[in-house]
Amino acid sequence: MRRFWLNTVLHRPWLTIFFSILFVLLCATGAQKLAFNGDYKVYFEEDNPQRIAFEEMQAIFSKNENANILISPKQGSIFNPKTLKLIADFTEEAWQTPLSSRVDSVTNFQHTWAEDDDMIVEQLILDANAIDEPLVQRVQEVALSEPNLVNRLVDEQGRVALVSITVNLPDGDKSKETAQIVDSIRQLTDKYQSLYPDHEFHHTGIVFMNAAFESAAKDDAATLVPLMFVVILVVLGVLLRSLIGTLVTLLVVVFSIISTMGIGGWIGFDLTTATVNVPTLVMTLAVADCVHVIASLLYELRRGKSKIEAIETSMLLNAKPIFITSATTAIGFLTLNFSNVPALADLGTMTAIGVMIAFVLSISFLPAILRLLPMKATVKQEQSTDQFVKLGEWVIRQHKRILPFTIIVVVAAVGSSFLNTINDTPVEYFDETAEFKQAADYQEQVLSGMTTIDFALFTEQESGINDPTNLKHIHEFSQWLKARPEVDSVSTISDVFLRLNKNMHADQPEYYRLPENQQLAAQFLLLYEMSLPFNLDLNNQLNIDKSGTRIFVTMQTLGSKEITAFEKDAYQWVADNAPQLRLTAGSQNLMFAHIGEANMNSLLRGTVLALVLISGILIFALRSWKMGCISLIPNLLPAAIGFGIWGIYSGEINMGLSVVLSMALGIIVDDTVHFLSKYQYARQQHKSAENAVRYAFRSVGKALWVTTVVLTLGFAVLTLSSFALNSDMGLLTGIIIVVALAVDFLFLPAFLLVFDKQKLSEESSHEI
Repeated sequence: MRRFWLNTVLHRPWLTIFFSILFVLLCATGAQKLAFNGDYKVYFEEDNPQRIAFEEMQAIFSKNENANILISPKQGSIFNPKTLKLIADFTEEAWQTPLSSRVDSVTNFQHTWAEDDDMIVEQLILDANAIDEPLVQRVQEVALSEPNLVNRLVDEQGRVALVSITVNLPDGDKSKETAQIVDSIRQLTDKYQSLYPDHEFHHTGIVFMNAAFESAAKDDAATLVPLMFVVILVVLGVLLRSLIGTLVTLLVVVFSIISTMGIGGWIGFDLTTATVNVPTLVMTLAVADCVHVIASLLYELRRGKSKIEAIETSMLLNAKPIFITSATTAIGFLTLNFSNVPALADLGTMTAIGVMIAFVLSISFLPAILRLLPMKATVKQEQSTDQFVKLGEWVIRQHKRILPFTIIVVVAAVGSSFLNTINDTPVEYFDETAEFKQAADYQEQVLSGMTTIDFALFTEQESGINDPTNLKHIHEFSQWLKARPEVDSVSTISDVFLRLNKNMHADQPEYYRLPENQQLAAQFLLLYEMSLPFNLDLNNQLNIDKSGTRIFVTMQTLGSKEITAFEKDAYQWVADNAPQLRLTAGSQNLMFAHIGEANMNSLLRGTVLALVLISGILIFALRSWKMGCISLIPNLLPAAIGFGIWGIYSGEINMGLSVVLSMALGIIVDDTVHFLSKYQYARQQHKSAENAVRYAFRSVGKALWVTTVVLTLGFAVLTLSSFALNSDMGLLTGIIIVVALAVDFLFLPAFLLVFDKQKLSEESSHEI
């Protein structure tokens, strides 16, 4: 079979090239089906408990996905006629935002007060063209004392006001609608920025976070992939010193990427902030396959073989190791399907497909086109490998010192890895250059954090919210929330009842308390709701039969650990103090907080399966139980050391880093397999362990060095991303790949020299 394949590729190269190009073109037609999806929900499965709770809450009350605009004068307070007119006019025009269902600001807040025997319900500013100093003072007095305004729509010092536009985004891909909303708001902001140059405008909210996700994906696709092509050309040109080899490698890379993305389109994958990295990953892995083939080809040419003989020798020598590394790498990426994050599962599947396509092209198209193109090398002694021969000699001399030193490093690294904690903060996914991150930081500095949690309390009885006992518990829970140090603001129906009861008793301060009977509370609420304008009612806080209420909590920008701990405390408080009420919690922040730990746990299970499968492949391919088991050690050490380094460097594991273990496991097998296959080949030629190590360094040392440099630089390109999930993943994976080379150049040969002293006849009994 192997001979048939080689004969076909080498003696019918044009036919091989034709079918290769035809395959690529057929795959490429699916690329037109690819589309960007910036929806944050691509990170959550449809049956994700937090996603279900969030969507149920939105269905029961109303959707609260919003776009926020922070408005602040560059100097002074917002409480002046000019700024209040700006806010009022902006609020009025914001109703024209596509898909908007509600607009809230300090100027259209529905304030209530008593006038003789009547209760007046009226927005704070009725006419933006009639704002005088008395009105400014009144607005300031109300805004800075009203619990549903302070630290929510205006800060305590009156430096900034927030206009919140609630929108009804469709389910599924929201990219088109999000773009329309963002464009509309930006145009409105630009208009008022030109009219009020002495004011600042900042955009936050979930809509702008969605837009930032999509922008990050598109920016990475437009910059990182072209940059990677440049890196490949430069690195391969310098290290291989072969123009033909470089250009042919580039062809394989391009064909692999086109085929992979096309198949992704046919399958129905979306381009997201995760899957946009597929071209870069496939690129680096395809280069690794080509480098081994071309490096061996040049090695044989320098030894005096003809081109056909050199290609044949290179393919016979590398086909099995390339298949093993491709298969194990694909398995590593496929284990991302154990992830609870669909976008990461898609990343794993698409990259695994790309890896195997790159393998097929590297053993078919690559040797066929090398057969046709002129490729020569000067016949000479292998001086280019002297440095690796010298390294091998040094390792042989020092192996008894290297082994214990490596063990100490590993123990220290494993200890440092425990410094890592799982912590996801969506705002921190973006670097300081991102407009959304700058706006979020500004909001945290002057108004409130970006973390929000919505709590829903259900009485399980019609009009149960009006029951004084239930109202008391709702109020006490709200007060408990307000007392928490991480909470910036709480918007609750109990504060409305406090104000209504006071209004209905001639605004006497002593009546700023909850109504004392259910009928009175129901009457107050009915009177208030009938006085509210359309779309500024209480449907966002009360369900239809008044059996449940939603409480909006805005907190400091917290990590996932703090958010889940806060949620747990809230559930515990209700269980201890109001067991008759049913509490649910939901928000985008809560969804991201829970997914990190669940994702890591699921990926650990996938990694265990990957280890079993990779071990089986290595044992079968190397035809030795001992070699297969030995290979596991250098495959696990790089990840352990890499995460130990990360524990010292950062200590925080986000969603992007949770996939590194599964992803890197397959990649780092490359070095180990190629080194062990050459070592085993020499041992089967009755060479001693020392001479087998020398042969491995001489024959594959340069190729391992080149592939490591290319892979490391490939992942280093990801570190340039402004999106932390990508940049952190690239950095840690690059660290692990470098460590993998060090392990295979230092620890693995030292380990073999100590524990593989048997003669060939002794180890033959262990072969399968």
